[in-house]
Amino acid sequence: MARLPFITFEGSEGCGKSTQVRRLTKRLDKSGVPFLVTREPGGTPIGESIRELLQFAPQSASMTSETELLLFEASRAQLVREVIKPALKNGRCVIADRFFDSTSVYQGVARKLDQKFVQQLNAFAVGDCIPDVTFVLDVDLKIARARMTAPRRPDRMEMQPDEFYENVIAAYRELVQHESKRLVLIDGSKSADVIEKEIWQILAERFPDLAVKSKM
Repeated sequence: MARLPFITFEGSEGCGKSTQVRRLTKRLDKSGVPFLVTREPGGTPIGESIRELLQFAPQSASMTSETELLLFEASRAQLVREVIKPALKNGRCVIADRFFDSTSVYQGVARKLDQKFVQQLNAFAVGDCIPDVTFVLDVDLKIARARMTAPRRPDRMEMQPDEFYENVIAAYRELVQHESKRLVLIDGSKSADVIEKEIWQILAERFPDLAVKSKM
């Protein structure tokens, strides 16, 4: 039997990906499918320290784009080797809230860093650990901004100007066109129930072993 899949969720802030991560893990848990869920930046003790520095630390206000890029890659390199690869090897389905596509979009496009260099750093950080499928939840800026105002601790990435997020949204759409086999564009403006059903249908079709395990 083939290993269970490595599934990632992507999209702009406020797209609803974290909601769908929770819904998928709840479905798998109810079905008895072994899984591990993680997030970026974070997912390891080192990664969580980097997350705090990137998103909430007062000194992050002066962080350069180059520093931001390297911190994301450092967190990812640790996550892949400490958590993701061992979990896949041990027969778990891995679900990640963001992975290297976020860096391609946020740092490579929105931060206007050299995209070829960003791709090289991504490759160095993940090695052969490539997602089997990536769901990109697509919403327009108006919807994204409305969702970002929900009561919670604001982070540095949510404080970017509208132009930044317009570039993020456009970059994800373009990325899906270039990697249509791995990336699946999902209309994030639909209800959470409809999106959950659509995601599960795609997973069941692509990974029969996952569907079989969920019925056992």
